[in-house]
Amino acid sequence: MIGRLKKFIKNNRVEFLVLLTILISAAFLRLYKISDYMTFLGDEGRDVMVAKGILEGNLTLLGPRASAGDFFLGPIYYYMIAPFLLLAGYDPVGPAIMVALFGVATVFLIYYVGRKFFDAKTGLMSAALYSVSPIVIAYSRSSWNPNLMPFASLLIVYCIYMAIKNNSFKLFLTVGFLFGIAIQLHYLTVFLGVIVFFFVLFGNLIKNKKNIFLNLIKQYFLIFSGFIFGISPFLFFEVRHGFPNIRTVFRFVFEDNAADIYLPGHSFTSQIGDVFFRIFGRLVLKFPDPITVDINNSFVLWIWFYGIIILGAISICSIFGIKDKLKVILFSCWIFFGIILFGIYKKPIYDYYFGFMFPLPFLLIGNLLSKILDLKKNNILLKSFSISIFIGILILNLTGSPFRNIPNKQKDQAKNIADFVLSKTNGRPFNFALITNGNSDHVYRYFFEVENRAPVTIQNPIDDPKRKSVTSQLLVICEDTTCQPLGNSLWEVAGFGRAEIVGVWEVPFVKVYKLVPYEGKD
Repeated sequence: MIGRLKKFIKNNRVEFLVLLTILISAAFLRLYKISDYMTFLGDEGRDVMVAKGILEGNLTLLGPRASAGDFFLGPIYYYMIAPFLLLAGYDPVGPAIMVALFGVATVFLIYYVGRKFFDAKTGLMSAALYSVSPIVIAYSRSSWNPNLMPFASLLIVYCIYMAIKNNSFKLFLTVGFLFGIAIQLHYLTVFLGVIVFFFVLFGNLIKNKKNIFLNLIKQYFLIFSGFIFGISPFLFFEVRHGFPNIRTVFRFVFEDNAADIYLPGHSFTSQIGDVFFRIFGRLVLKFPDPITVDINNSFVLWIWFYGIIILGAISICSIFGIKDKLKVILFSCWIFFGIILFGIYKKPIYDYYFGFMFPLPFLLIGNLLSKILDLKKNNILLKSFSISIFIGILILNLTGSPFRNIPNKQKDQAKNIADFVLSKTNGRPFNFALITNGNSDHVYRYFFEVENRAPVTIQNPIDDPKRKSVTSQLLVICEDTTCQPLGNSLWEVAGFGRAEIVGVWEVPFVKVYKLVPYEGKD
């Protein structure tokens, strides 16, 4: 391996130096001041609490709750972030660093796949464009399970291509295993599963003229076997509990989504058009969220908008000139089914839902620009245009660098607030409540637990008739500016019983209240 690397560097010095520059830049954009810029809210607090429990021996077979349905994913993400949390001394920045490193690895994988599928220029240009995309960077700087999807999806796409090309027993198993891992990161991995299914079908139709049916049965079986192994921890839970999450997923996909109506102003065709535009415009060319701008009121936005559509369409058409028809089918399935399936998805579509498609538009545009550069010498104008487009996209995206904004320092804020709450408990047991419009109390509970000062959870009177779980003090964090803790219906407050306020403190971004049992006279 080392010998091959040395040989590659010796024979491709300039290419290696350019790649190294891209990777260093990608690492800087993802890791610089990551602790200050990372997101640390309820979901992230929950994740590190579970990972901390795993490190303490409390293993789990369930992962995060899906954002769009009442079901849980598999636990793989928790086990992936646990070692990084430990290495960081239980600082939540550890898992965020892991995601950032996967982001850098994705940049390299895009280069590698672009070089293998097309040529070195495509690999370098695609990787460079991906490395500076503001949306991609934003999702590479925080710990969240969907943020690993770009790496997982591109690896699956590459492996399934190589599996079909070489009819590799091991690679079909590997694809299934990777898919079992990926579906634990986000439920829309099922879209990637459809892409793989049809690529295997169409790939066999053009590659294997004999025994097509038997080949398909064997290959699907190998993929399914690998999938079962990859998702096995989650399946153990499902088997033991009667498949509650799998049944909920099927109901969510085939009943709830089918019964829903499209959002106002959306339809099957408009949804497809919106997704097509966003994967090129939002990911590659930093176009503002179409909801927030009106292109009809700005000539620049109008040119920008339609220029994106033209560039995206031409980059898709350019793949049909590839001699390897297996690659043509792969990219056709990836773009076609990836977009069409969103057309039948009737719930809100967020940018991170495109995680399994993140690498695609960069590879397509990188291939297009590379093809233009390979034209005959008398096409100087077109070559200059290609270079200008590439440099223009780089500059445009660099203007959206996250460092242009003031760091949110959410992690430090949460820790400071948690430390302040602990300072008001006088070292005694306490109950805790968070009154908020959207956050969850995990973000504070994690820091309580790290300090071995976890609050006492108030139990239902049926389970705790003597009310031993109710302490002598309730600390309430109010993120809502109109907070009224007394008489609040939140169980953590209501379960404490009749109370009176003995302390109120203004802490940056929140108010902290201290309540004790009411002892006054009516």
